[in-house]
Amino acid sequence: MKKLFMLSMLISLAVLSSCQKQDSTAEQQLTERKAELDAREKALVAREKALVRKDRATATIRKLPVPAEGQTPDAAQLKAERDRRIQALPADAQAQMQGLIADPSQQADRESKIQERLAQRQRRVEELQKARMAHAIARRAAEASTTPSPAPFEAEATSPSPSPTPEP
Repeated sequence: MKKLFMLSMLISLAVLSSCQKQDSTAEQQLTERKAELDAREKALVAREKALVRKDRATATIRKLPVPAEGQTPDAAQLKAERDRRIQALPADAQAQMQGLIADPSQQADRESKIQERLAQRQRRVEELQKARMAHAIARRAAEASTTPSPAPFEAEATSPSPSPTPEP
């Protein structure tokens, strides 16, 4: 009887300890998931704050100073104002804004390249037209030399032919 009692106690102790091990692994997984979720939440909050800052900065840049009536804004003043506002932006937004703003010297260079390409294209079109005309002339000349002239046939058709038998 004592053996049976001891055996049942050992079994219940084993079941209890295995349940505690399962609970501890479940708790460990739960804490890991909670830590991952906390990290994601912090990253999202930081990202949201960065987007809000960026939106505020771009909103202030979009507002250009309105000149008083009768005044025309000075180009140097506008450039200084734009540069000041760009400096207030975060670094990543500054890089984007610098890429979007056209430099006048680069714009002039770009326009000259476009004009050069247009001139090259026009020259190519003219060369193609000349080549087509030359090809058409050559083809007509070749057709004219291979086609027999219709003059001999017309002469035979118009000339009276002698009849072999006299008419009564």
